[in-house]
Amino acid sequence: MLSQVCRSGFQPFSRRLLSWAQSTAVSRSCMYHRKLRSRVQPSGIRHVRSWSNIPFITVPLSRTHGKSFAHRSELKHAKRIVVKLGSAVVTRGDECGLALGRLASIVEQVSVLQNQGREMMLVTSGAVAFGKQRLRHEILLSQSVRQALHSGQNQLKEMAIPVLEARACAAAGQSGLMALYEAMFTQYSICAAQILVTNLDFHDEQKRRNLNGTLHELLRMNIVPIVNTNDAVVPPAEPNSDLQGVNVISVKDNDSLAARLAVEMKTDLLIVLSDVEGLFDSPPGSDDAKLIDTFYPGDQQSVTFGTKSRVGMGGMEAKVKAALWALQGGTSVVIANGTHPKVSGHVITDIVEGKKVGTFFSEVKPAGPTVEQQGEMARSGGRTLATLEPEQRAEIIHHLADLLTDQRDEILLANKKDLEEAEGRLAAPLLKRLSLSTSKLNSLAIGLRQIAASSQDSVGRVLRRTRIAKNLELEQVTVPIGVLLVIFESRPDCLPQVAALAIASGNGLLLKGGKEAAHSNRILHLLTQEALSIHGVKEAVQLVNTREEVEDLCRLDRMIDLIIPRGSSQLVRDIQKAAKGIPVMGHSEGICHMYVDSEASVDKVTRLVRDSKCEYPAACNALETLLIHRDLLRTPLFDQIIDMLRVEQVKIHAGPKFASYLTFSPSEVKSLRTEYGDLELCIEVVDSVQEAIDHIHKYGSSHTDVIVTENEKTAEFFLQHVDSACVFWNASSRFSDGYRFGLGAEVGISTSRIHARGPVGLEGLLTTKWLLRGQDHVVSDFSEHGSLKYLHENLPVPQRTTN
Repeated sequence: MLSQVCRSGFQPFSRRLLSWAQSTAVSRSCMYHRKLRSRVQPSGIRHVRSWSNIPFITVPLSRTHGKSFAHRSELKHAKRIVVKLGSAVVTRGDECGLALGRLASIVEQVSVLQNQGREMMLVTSGAVAFGKQRLRHEILLSQSVRQALHSGQNQLKEMAIPVLEARACAAAGQSGLMALYEAMFTQYSICAAQILVTNLDFHDEQKRRNLNGTLHELLRMNIVPIVNTNDAVVPPAEPNSDLQGVNVISVKDNDSLAARLAVEMKTDLLIVLSDVEGLFDSPPGSDDAKLIDTFYPGDQQSVTFGTKSRVGMGGMEAKVKAALWALQGGTSVVIANGTHPKVSGHVITDIVEGKKVGTFFSEVKPAGPTVEQQGEMARSGGRTLATLEPEQRAEIIHHLADLLTDQRDEILLANKKDLEEAEGRLAAPLLKRLSLSTSKLNSLAIGLRQIAASSQDSVGRVLRRTRIAKNLELEQVTVPIGVLLVIFESRPDCLPQVAALAIASGNGLLLKGGKEAAHSNRILHLLTQEALSIHGVKEAVQLVNTREEVEDLCRLDRMIDLIIPRGSSQLVRDIQKAAKGIPVMGHSEGICHMYVDSEASVDKVTRLVRDSKCEYPAACNALETLLIHRDLLRTPLFDQIIDMLRVEQVKIHAGPKFASYLTFSPSEVKSLRTEYGDLELCIEVVDSVQEAIDHIHKYGSSHTDVIVTENEKTAEFFLQHVDSACVFWNASSRFSDGYRFGLGAEVGISTSRIHARGPVGLEGLLTTKWLLRGQDHVVSDFSEHGSLKYLHENLPVPQRTTN
């Protein structure tokens, strides 16, 4: 039915639908809800089905109304929600008729939330626009008949539509609007009920009690109330002193109506949808306008309000006043865009899930800076850091290395707290990643000193010099990328490594660590800032401690130039999906292979397999698939490999070909493209080095792959033909690491083919810019009849100085 509505428009839809919707929708959907209520569990948890592209979740909802939510992440606990649809959201661009596609999407989202066990209420505009469409059609129809009879067809083009009075339009549109809502909600087996109110209904105590009782009864019966001002009889808005105090608010538009209704019904959340993204610090569309993520009472003095929307009675100032009034009454408020085609299909559910959408109104100001402010501080601090002398940046890193060893006891004490809190919650491989030790801290300090040594001539290094013409010289020099966002899980040792690389390369840095390492990350960040302070660039490295979701951080495309995820393959995939407009450096999987050739050394194979698989199985460079040449099956070498794996308690998964050779095989592998991250290993059989290469290209992740052989020709063939970031001969896959490569440390291992590949150290965090020095040179001098000619001579590049 909805597809028919969207295709055919109002006229054919109304004739087929109005009588059917009003006579059958209520009875059928209410019958459904009697059945649905019988399935609600005593605990208040509702088990529901799902449809459409919006996922259902099973949500325990219980909250005592009193104070508003302090943070967006708490909005998922909202049980009673009012959604206010502004005129600009409900109506089409021509202001005659409804935006049926948007309405259908909004109804779907409200239905999803209703079926999660929440109590949804709608405050909607649209009756005037709907009625205007109907009345214009009737007027055109009647005029065309009269003029056809009396004036002939030539005057039809000159017909003028009279100005339609808003109350008459509202009277004509109310029934059609409600019938449309009924029809849409019925598609999701939800019953809706219409309530028309005026300002007097809130000022008369008896009427107020009646309204309150009606709404509570509808919510109890799982019915969605659809509330609107009775625009057919409502008096003109009075310029009274409304919005002063919790008990006084004049209902003169749907913004104030929604706020009043939200407070009266002790609502947890009020969502106000308009045609702008939210509240801006200056008029939207201006060059320096920034969306305000969170708005606090008292901030309105710093905001410039623009004009009101193209339709409707209230502008943004009215919305803010109504929102602050509702906030004072204990209801959280979000103002967001309900018209944008890319977000309107999930804007309501995104808000309830706590995502950064629109402007959130909160009474609780955070103790520290917002993540946006941290991004600006990292940008400013990074630019200052890049202007320091190389020796000064190296001094900062040396000081940080000293602090890691000098403050060892405090660091290990904080790490012990993290380990105690994670016990029983994290798997053994993740606990190992989380753990710090004296030897780890010593290794970190050594790595940092290597970074300091290599940073002496990193920023500002001349890569190319060209004489374009006489007295016109061009240089290409290295410069920082800008602001890096590094997101890491269960790896506190990652923080000083990445910080040192950012300092050496002159980049600003935002760090987002896992909450399981909160204590360790906090002290390591404090030590980093202490080291930065010796040259006044403390703010260049920021640790995001707010409850910002990773997906929200990935949207800060104006503040972040590169995202580097360090964690599970799922984390990397999620970030790559969420980061729109910001490049992501990293790898989603570490499916590393080792091919044991028919000419492999017996003495080398077991050592290499043991080290690659068992030394640290949770690492991304650990061995996951062992490819064995067919000729080695049932040989002493093969038996030694299997015996060693048994001793190390490695669980073996047999590939399809390997399983076919065995009478009683281990569990057959579910997928040849698996990163186990534990003491598990897939073994498969191949007939040749070429088949091994083909297998790696088909099932590998272009991370690190190894050949074990004594045949140099075979080895070189493997090294040249395997298309991975790291390819080794007779060496453990665990060597794929920035520290072991002599880079000092790494921000991660990249399998990308652009910019940096493999372990990414200092060089991978630099980009270039071009410097052109001339003397009044203009392009026209080099034209066909100009006085100058291009030389394009390569000039010697200054040699790098190393300590």
